[in-house]
Order: sequence, then C-alpha cells, then structure tokens
Amino acid sequence: MAKVTTIPATISRFTATPINEKKKRRTAAYARVSTDSEEQLTSYSAQVDYYTNYIKSRDDWEFVSVYTDEGITGTNTKHREGFKRMVADALAGKIDLIVTKSVSRFARNTVDSLTTVRQLKEKGVEIYFEKENIWTLDSKGELLITIMSSLAQEESRSISENCTWGQRKRFADGKVTVPFKRFLGYDRGPDGNLVLNKDEAVIIRRIYSMFLQGMTPHGIAARLTADGIKSPGGKDKWNAGAVRSILTNEKYKGDALLQKSYTVDFLTKKKKINEGEIPQYYVEGNHEAIIQPEVFELVQQELERRKTSGGRHSGVHLFSGKIKCGQCGEWYGSKVWHSTDKYRRVIWRCNHKYDGEEKCSTPHLTEDEIKAMFATAANKLIGKKAAIISPLRASLDIAFDTSALEAETEKLQDELMVASDLIQKCIYENAHVALDQTEYQKRYDSLTARFDTAKARLEEIENAIADKKSRRAAIEAFLDTLAQADLMEKFDPALWCGLVDFVTVYDKDDVRFTFKDGQGVRA
Repeated sequence: MAKVTTIPATISRFTATPINEKKKRRTAAYARVSTDSEEQLTSYSAQVDYYTNYIKSRDDWEFVSVYTDEGITGTNTKHREGFKRMVADALAGKIDLIVTKSVSRFARNTVDSLTTVRQLKEKGVEIYFEKENIWTLDSKGELLITIMSSLAQEESRSISENCTWGQRKRFADGKVTVPFKRFLGYDRGPDGNLVLNKDEAVIIRRIYSMFLQGMTPHGIAARLTADGIKSPGGKDKWNAGAVRSILTNEKYKGDALLQKSYTVDFLTKKKKINEGEIPQYYVEGNHEAIIQPEVFELVQQELERRKTSGGRHSGVHLFSGKIKCGQCGEWYGSKVWHSTDKYRRVIWRCNHKYDGEEKCSTPHLTEDEIKAMFATAANKLIGKKAAIISPLRASLDIAFDTSALEAETEKLQDELMVASDLIQKCIYENAHVALDQTEYQKRYDSLTARFDTAKARLEEIENAIADKKSRRAAIEAFLDTLAQADLMEKFDPALWCGLVDFVTVYDKDDVRFTFKDGQGVRA
C-alpha cells in the first residue's frame, strides 16, 4: 500500500507570506450613505470613526484608509469615486483586506458586486462583510455574496417602486414638484413649486411677442444674444432650440404636465421620454402664469402653421409669407435688382412667375409701394375702428364659447381611463390564466376599438378647443392693436405685424389687404 505524507502549507493565503512570519494585513474600510440629509451625514461620520478605530485596534491589521462616498446611490458603481479609487488601490497591491458594513452598502447590483469581488479575489484581496459575516476568500463566500447581492438588488427594486408609486400618487393628487436648477421666468418655491420671477418674466413675454410679430426662433435667439440677455442656462449665447422650448412649455401659461419622462431601469437610472407607456397628469392653474392661455394657444397654432406652410414663413423680412399672387395663389418673394451699382433696389414678385408655360401677369412691387399701400388700407380700417371694436368684442364670448366642448372632454377622458384599465386587466388575465384565445381576441379587439374611438374623438375635441382659443387670441390681439392705433403718416412695422393677415396682389391698382379679423380692404 502506497504511503501518503501530507506536506503542510507554509504560505498564508491571506498575506502571501510564510505562516511563521508576523506580517500585518493592510486593511481599508468602505463607507457610503445614499442621501445627503443631515441624519445620513451623521451616520456617515459615525461609520468613518468606527472603522478607523476598529482597524487600528487590531494587532494583525495595518490601517490604510477609509474610502467614502456621500449622497451616492448604490445601484451601480459608475459614479462612486471613492469606491473606484479603493478598488484601483487594491488592484495595485496597496490593500490586502477591505472591511465594509454589509453587502447592500458595497453594491445593490448583483453583477457589479460579483464582478468586483472576483477582480479583487484574483489579486488575493479579501472583503469582509460585517453584518452577514462573509469573508470572500472563504469557500462559501461567493455563494453567500450571490444570494445577499440578489436580496439587496431586490430591496433596491422595492424601494424604487415605492418611491415611484409615492411620486405618481402626488401627481394624481395634483401636487406639483418641478425638478429644475434654472427655469427662466420662475424661481423654486419652498414647496418645490414655481414662483414668478418678475424680472425674468419680462424676457419670456418679449420672446412670445417677437414670435407673434413674425420672427423665427433663430432670429429671436440672435436678437437676445445681441442684447446681452443670459440664456436659461446662464450662457451669453442663445440658440433656436432654447427659444422653441420656451415657446412650447405649458408651464408659462400656469399649467404643468407631469411625468414627461420616466426611469426605465432602477439600476442604470436611464430615463426615457414618456410616449404613452405610463400615465401623465396635467394640472391646470398650478402656478402664476406669465403668458395668457389664449396667447399660448395662438403661439402653438402659429408654430404648427409655420411647420406646414411649405416655406411660406421665413422670418427674414416683415413681408415674407404675407404677400400672395392673385393669379396663381403662390407667395411673393424678394428679388434684388442692380445689386452691384447705385441703382440697387429690392422688389417683390410672385415666386412662380416664370415657372410654368404661362407666366403670371401680376406685377412686381417695390418695398416703398407696399408700405404706402398698407398705410392707405390701414388708415381706412383705423378710421372706422370705433364701429369695429365694440361689436366684435361683444361677440367673442358667443363666437368662441368652448364650455360644451370642455364638458365633452371630461367625459371622454373618463372613458379613456376606464377602457385603458380594462385593456390592461384583459392582457394581464390572458398572461396568467389559460383562456380561449378566440374569445380573448374578440374581447381585446372590442376594448381597443372602444379606446381608439374615445381617443380619436378626444383629439378632435381638443384640436377644436385649441383652434377656437387661438383664433380668439388672434382677434383680441388684433383689437388691442387697432384700439391703440392712430392714423399713419409713415409705415409702422408694429401695425403691419399686428393687423395684417395677408395681402393679395391682382394688379398694380388692385391690391387687397386681408386683416386679422377677416375683413378685406382695397388699398
């Protein structure tokens, strides 16, 4: 029978030194708190003191450092600078042992936790989790780490879902908290809501006014930059995107659309624009408005009109997209004659004058001729403004009444919620119970048809309400401009923008101005 002799280990697997050599293990600690509240910061300081004293009290350990992260989530290690510095030092051979409170303090993400443990294990670096009494170089260490990390990850999921539920409950109750650092026109109130900033509100009103006067977002941005006004981000230069965002943000009319985006994954914290995956909540009259709702709706209509006008609106000149050919219906554009000599002048003519086989016979007009014709037509309108303003104002409430449409909107929104809940329940039941698929499909199709019908009608009603509000706002703006207007002796750009809808040219002696109240006046 073969003789077997056991040769004992002579090197410590913890310190990689002979077992009879007294060498201390270089030991570090890791402490983290996930919020920057006062209570958590007290806990944080206590952790640092505890681990410093604990490590120094051991004869077999040599204190390296306490690595820390404040106000950082544990669901991933991406932004945890203290954690990353500790791991780098350990991999560089500066640490033999890491002591931390628990698996959940180390990482609430199973993959991150195991990856880091294995990296360190390969370099002979051990981690000791006090609460669970786990040593990672122990044979059972990785199994326990996997179990505990999974439990910690599920705990994170539960916390995240509870926070999300609480936030959505606040939204459903109409309690608004707007997350922002800078919001041009408003400051953050003590309850997290919006409080009017009167100085900045002037800038917002100016932006809306310039847009309704015909300027493009790009042109408005250039003007604000030239005037030295700081952008919403506090920068010297504006861009068209910032202007467009201000023009479309419902908060400037005192309302708040909540849950525009949502967190897709509680681990990565990745956010996504909400395109209907989860409910949204619209709170009317949430805070003091800077822009009247009617004016806001008018701007939305104008944005849409410019988008679909096929190039009518350029914003380069006051006359762009305003003068129409009475023969072919196309728009007039500017042309420069004698651009390089002393006879240089700008004329306006039909953009498609020479496009077809039969050219348009409508004449070109100089800028001075257009200005003179406008003064003539506008003075005719201004001369009878007393007879126009009072009757038109009196008829606005009846002509643009939306009360019946708004009542129908409320009913349709209730119907949508009921249909949506029934569809979700139908899908859930089919996923968890064996149902007859033919019957399920019939039920599902019936519910989706019910939902689609209500949705289509709601969109139709909302468009009708928006159209009425914007047309009313346009006429009110027209009446305000007309009320303040005096007979013109020379061309006034503000009156041109405030009064004229478009001009139709039939002949040199037949140019007709259509004003924003719908009436036409021949110059």
